[in-house]
Amino acid sequence: MGFAETFKALSDPVRREILEMLKKNRMSAGEIASQFDMTGATISYHLSILKKAELVKETKQKNFIYYELNTSVVEEVMLWLSELKERDYDA
Repeated sequence: MGFAETFKALSDPVRREILEMLKKNRMSAGEIASQFDMTGATISYHLSILKKAELVKETKQKNFIYYELNTSVVEEVMLWLSELKERDYDA
């Protein structure tokens, strides 16, 4: 995972909304797409950006692909941000 991909993925409000939806439970691409007024291709594009950033994981089950939040990457970003916030007063 690279922070550049992560922050690029997080920079878009649609992708942030998808992450919010996946926070509750895993969803198929169709279930995600039904929440937006955009084409399936556009949703696939957003999901591919999220996958590239490793913010979501996909699981294939029969004819469906389910997406879920990858909390380990979220935790890594949060840890980095909290460390960035800390000041080194000894320097």
